[in-house]
Amino acid sequence: MADFHQNGHVATLHNLRASGPDTLERELEVLSAQRRTTLILPSLYSELEGPALANIVEQLSAARFINHVVIGLDRANEQEYRHAREFFSVLPQEHSILWNDGPRLQAIDARLKEHGLSPKEPGKGRNVWFCIGYTLARRDSEVVALHDCDIVTYSRDMLARLVYPVANPSFSYTFCKGYYARYADGKMNGRVNRLLVTPLLLALSKTIGHRDYLTYLAAFRYPLAGEFAMRTAILPDMRIPSDWGLEIGVLSEVWRNLSTRLVCQVEVADAYDHKHQPLSEEDPHQGLSRMSIDICKAVYRKLATDGTVFSQETFRTIKATYYREALDLVEAYYNDARMNGLFIDRHAEERAIELFASNIVEAGQTFLDNPMETPFIPNWSRVQSADPDLMHDLAMAVKADEADFR
Repeated sequence: MADFHQNGHVATLHNLRASGPDTLERELEVLSAQRRTTLILPSLYSELEGPALANIVEQLSAARFINHVVIGLDRANEQEYRHAREFFSVLPQEHSILWNDGPRLQAIDARLKEHGLSPKEPGKGRNVWFCIGYTLARRDSEVVALHDCDIVTYSRDMLARLVYPVANPSFSYTFCKGYYARYADGKMNGRVNRLLVTPLLLALSKTIGHRDYLTYLAAFRYPLAGEFAMRTAILPDMRIPSDWGLEIGVLSEVWRNLSTRLVCQVEVADAYDHKHQPLSEEDPHQGLSRMSIDICKAVYRKLATDGTVFSQETFRTIKATYYREALDLVEAYYNDARMNGLFIDRHAEERAIELFASNIVEAGQTFLDNPMETPFIPNWSRVQSADPDLMHDLAMAVKADEADFR
C-alpha cells in the first residue's frame, strides 16, 4: 500500500520500504533510554493457548526498545495465573502481570465500586483501563503502546513502526494509530471496517451534513485497528469505553483532547490477520452484530455531544443511505480483491450489510431511549481525586501477587 497520499486531516506515515526494519529499531533503542516505552498487552488466558501469542512473545523478546511490558490477564484462576507467569517469564524486559480476577485486584475493584467508578462490564476496555492505571502509578514511562494478543502475522517491526512517531522527539505527534491491509488465506477480511464504518460515515455526511468529527474519522485508513501508541502524559485524562466501541471511543477521546496536528496514522504491516468474530445474525449481543451496534452508538453519542439532533426519521434515512453506499462499495471491494488474487463472497458481504443496516436503526433506537447512557469508564484523574491512594495500592497489589506466586 506504499504511496505518498496525505488526506490533509491526519498525517499518514507510509511504509515506502526504502530501508530495512533494523534502522528504526536501532534508533528506538537509543531513544528508549530517554523516552522509556511501555507496551500494554490485554490478554484472555485462553490466548496463551492460541496460535498467536507464543510468536508475539518470541518477537518481543528481541524488541530492546521496549522497557516494560504490562500484561492484563483476564479470566484466569490461580493455577492459570501461575502458568501465565511462567509463559511470560522468557521476556527479557521487565514485565508485570495484572491478575484481574485475583483477590487483590478484585479488592481494588470493590473500592472503585464504593465511589461509583468501577467499570460496568468486563472485557478488553476494562482490562486496558486497569493496565493504564497501573502504568500511570509506576511513573516510569514516557510512551505507551498497545496491541492485541491474537495477531497471527505479528512481527516486532510492526511494533517499532507503531512506537516510532511518538517516541522520536523531533516529531510532534502525541497519538499514533496503526493501519494495514486485512487479508489472509486468500480472502479479504475486515468486514466491520469495510462494510459498516466506511459506508456509515459516508451516509452520515450525506444525511446530517458536514461535521468535522466525521471528516476526522474518515481520515483514518483503518479506524478499528487495535494498535495505537501515545505519549503517557495524555493518559490521565483519557476515558476508555468498556463496550465494543473501544477503538472508535479512543479516537473520539483523542479528537476531544488533541489538535489533529498531534495525531498521525502509520502503516505497520503489509498484511495483518487475527481472530475473526462470527457475524452472529441470530444474537445481537454477540459477535460482529454486537460490535456493529456499539460502534454505531459510539458515533451517535459523539455527534450528539457536538450538537447533532437525532430522531427516528433521521436513523431511518441514515439506514437507507448507508445501504446504498455499502452496496456500491461491495463492487469496488470485489474488483480490488480480484485484481489481487483474493476472494470475496458477495452473498456473505450483502448478508452482513443487511445485518448492519438493521443494527444502525437498532443502535439509534437504543440511543433515543437512553441518550444519557455512557459506556466510558471514568478517567484516572477522577479516580485519583476520589481515592488518592488507589493507584499506589493497585501497583502494590500487582507487586504482592508477583511476590506470593514467584
